[in-house]
Amino acid sequence: MRKLGIPTVVDRVVQQAIHQVLSPIFEEQFSEFSYGFRPKRSCEMAIIKSLEFMNDGDDWVIDIDLERFFDTVHHDKLMRIIANTIDDGDVISLIRKYLVSGVMVKGKYEETPVGTPQGGPLSPLLSNIMLNELDKELEKRGLRFVRYADDCLIFVKSEKAANRVMKSVVRYIEDKLGLIVNAEKSKISRPKELKFLGFAYYFDVNNQRYQVKPHLSSIHKFQRKLRQLTKRNWSIPLELRIVKLKQVIFGWINYFRITNMKKAIKRIDMKLRSRIRVIIWKQWKVPKKQIKSLIQLGIPEEEAKGLTYCRKGYRFIGLSKVVQRAISNKRLKQRGLPSAFEHYLKVHTVI
Repeated sequence: MRKLGIPTVVDRVVQQAIHQVLSPIFEEQFSEFSYGFRPKRSCEMAIIKSLEFMNDGDDWVIDIDLERFFDTVHHDKLMRIIANTIDDGDVISLIRKYLVSGVMVKGKYEETPVGTPQGGPLSPLLSNIMLNELDKELEKRGLRFVRYADDCLIFVKSEKAANRVMKSVVRYIEDKLGLIVNAEKSKISRPKELKFLGFAYYFDVNNQRYQVKPHLSSIHKFQRKLRQLTKRNWSIPLELRIVKLKQVIFGWINYFRITNMKKAIKRIDMKLRSRIRVIIWKQWKVPKKQIKSLIQLGIPEEEAKGLTYCRKGYRFIGLSKVVQRAISNKRLKQRGLPSAFEHYLKVHTVI
């Protein structure tokens, strides 16, 4: 369980003030290959850089997994790193007090002799300050890498080099930084075996280069969210449901806009429209209303009665040609239902 240290309003203001002072100072020291929790940097930039390395021939990848990173940061080591740059005793004292402020777990106070409590504005910066030591070590060795917070990939040209680098980097992380490397999850991979920031990699045979797509687990998570928002027994107005769907769909597609996913998005659109049709059908409630509504939408009476009394389940109703004609894609669009595919075409960025 990840422990969150939610600061009070006053503490949050103090942390934010410290962050505003420290951030520009340490930003000058941070690596250009570090992308997490930094101004004008993003997951997308990290993915693009990883593709650049792979397509340049460094397609043996060391995937370093730090076990419970935020819970295992050594306070003294972190404070020494900060003190090398900041010589203000009051600021140093405030940061240490924040580190040892403790967390609430199931209503009980727990001390935090190690780790950086998550939940405040200062924690991401402190994590980057700590892991910048790893960045500097990798740069000193001339290694190509991409790091986003505690997710780090290192790129080399051969399996032999990957094995050598894995051993030496793990030794550095554990001996010099005092952090724990998860031996089971840390691995040497080829691009197609990777999952990084929700993305998967594949080799595009036509263009002879590596590309990215949403990882299957990311798609499944997205689909689960859409199913949750289109439950038949959720009694909210369709208009409000559509507002929530727009937020989720546009946010997800914007995040994965650099990927190639036309086929996947078309399937998602088709399933979503089917589920919305079922919701509308269910709102008509009784057979008399269902028949009347279908007729009003241009369906002949005999067809309307045939579907209404067919005794088939909701899945059949949602996929039936009669309902698709009555509640057409055009009509769904008029009611505000977003098209994931249309939004993807609008924001897709070719890399």
